[in-house]
Amino acid sequence: MKSILQDEKICYVTGSPFDLHKHHIFYGTANRKNSEKNGCWCWLRADWHNMSDYGVHNNFEFNLELRRQCQAKFEETHTRQEFMNIFKRNYL
Repeated sequence: MKSILQDEKICYVTGSPFDLHKHHIFYGTANRKNSEKNGCWCWLRADWHNMSDYGVHNNFEFNLELRRQCQAKFEETHTRQEFMNIFKRNYL
């Protein structure tokens, strides 16, 4: 499924088309599959993904912000209960 957060293959943060990693916003064994199935992912440049201290996998605040943005976008077309049934946690 395509991302619900972006239409283009560019870094969600910088807009760069280079050195991109696909980031599943809700990760872990079950949530990675659920993220893929529901479009809860975005493109991030490698440094914004996991190759720096400020990357999403090393930065709690950035990770939480992406989860909040994604949940809000998901809830534009689904209910909060549907989100909770899938991801088991409310980030808003």
